[in-house]
Amino acid sequence: MYSQIEIDSKFDGKLQLIYLNQPESYNSLTQIMLAELRSAIHKLGEEDNVRCIAISGKGKAFCAGQNLKEALGFDEDDRTIQRFVIEYYNPLVLEIVKCKKPVIALVNGPAVGAGAMLASICDFTLATESSYFSFAFANIGLIPDTAGTYYLPKLVGRQLASYLSFTGKKVPATEAKIIGLVADVFSDSEFVEKSMEVLTQLSHAATTALYLTKKAFNKSYTLTLSEQLDYESIIQQDAAETEDFKEGVAAFIEKRLPNYKGK
Repeated sequence: MYSQIEIDSKFDGKLQLIYLNQPESYNSLTQIMLAELRSAIHKLGEEDNVRCIAISGKGKAFCAGQNLKEALGFDEDDRTIQRFVIEYYNPLVLEIVKCKKPVIALVNGPAVGAGAMLASICDFTLATESSYFSFAFANIGLIPDTAGTYYLPKLVGRQLASYLSFTGKKVPATEAKIIGLVADVFSDSEFVEKSMEVLTQLSHAATTALYLTKKAFNKSYTLTLSEQLDYESIIQQDAAETEDFKEGVAAFIEKRLPNYKGK
């Protein structure tokens, strides 16, 4: 079905692993890959049975960023890059941010430029100890796109965001965890096992509650404290009306593990 990504399903489809599948180019992003990734996330995010989505890379890299030759040849007018960003990157960003299921980045190697931002816009990132991040846009005379100017300062603060963007410094995964770019780092030998433990938990969690939490976090960027408190009360009621809430309470009272259905 897809030519530049590969999807692996686990737990009867509850977990969907999307692999960027162009290892010979270190999974550099193309029109086809961007469109296929967006399409897959949209489709999987709407499927009731899917509870968690993860993005990783085949081969030695997570993602080496944009395929520059393709981007520069996208069109013949003088707004080539702008059109490319509008038509391919911005829709992908919004698809990930609005997805009803957790979208987790599994960084298995270098994440550079738009590849580093692809990981950073996911709900959280797990990385191998040997991987690194580089927001190297300025090294070729560009700015951080893929929501880089929006999310990077919020993740690490304005000073550090400027430093990383201006210099393109390579940030090892262990340092990335310290500064807030990465949620957790595992040794290369344990990465598959440890990351699957996290994904297993998410794949059997109260999915609607996770989605509502995600929505509330996104709202917090634009609301005042008072407005956010009001919003919390509204979506808390939405959460309280789910089957998973009833199951969670019942499991707590009965001193057993909950069997969430994601509804």
